[in-house]
Amino acid sequence: MSITTKAALLSYAETQMRSKGYSAFSYADLAAKVGIRKASIHHHFPTKECLGAELINDYIARFNETLLSIEIMHPEPLQRLQAFSRLFVISANEGLLPLCGALAAEMAALPLSLQGLTRDFFNSQLAWLQSTLNDAVRQHNWLLGTTAESFAFMLLSMLEGASLIDWTLGCSADPLAGFNHLLEMAAMQSSLLRAGKNMQTPSKKYVVDIWSDYVCPWCWIAKRRFEKALENLPQKDDVQVNIRAY
Repeated sequence: MSITTKAALLSYAETQMRSKGYSAFSYADLAAKVGIRKASIHHHFPTKECLGAELINDYIARFNETLLSIEIMHPEPLQRLQAFSRLFVISANEGLLPLCGALAAEMAALPLSLQGLTRDFFNSQLAWLQSTLNDAVRQHNWLLGTTAESFAFMLLSMLEGASLIDWTLGCSADPLAGFNHLLEMAAMQSSLLRAGKNMQTPSKKYVVDIWSDYVCPWCWIAKRRFEKALENLPQKDDVQVNIRAY
């Protein structure tokens, strides 16, 4: 069997695993697709478990190379996290589940060795997210509201969960909405904290005049958001807000 044929087998098997699941395809399917005899597949992959293990290890290696490229291309933690999330969008656009999500969906049916590889894959992604979040905390004082480990778990849960729901219901308008909301909240909280630290003069009163058209719904929405942000400032009592009509 040539290397090219072996690569074709792994490629088709990956597509099957990410669209139908590990349990849903057989060596007969692979043989028919690639145009070889089943015995030829067994020569290089004695068992389906061996095929699955090599496939997953190869996928993880390629995924790690992609993460390294992201780190090189994007020095900013926020940009790295956004690039990471786009990998899930690419998968959805190809009509495939992320491999980790596809494997997790049938975890109980996987051989023990593949279960271990699946856990390793999830843990490696969580470790990368946690490291990137720690960079954001150090460089930009992000306020996560919890540990970087827990926040990384929430981010990956958002992406994996959205992928499964999107796979079930069809393409959503914004599959990254939850993920991006978590990032925005962390970055916003740090901005509010910095703003609060700049207002440490107790004797000084800050006056904010808001000129608004009372019948404009957008003005009302902006006012409510301003008030909500103001509530999070440590020196909110030193801010005087005047609402003025025009």
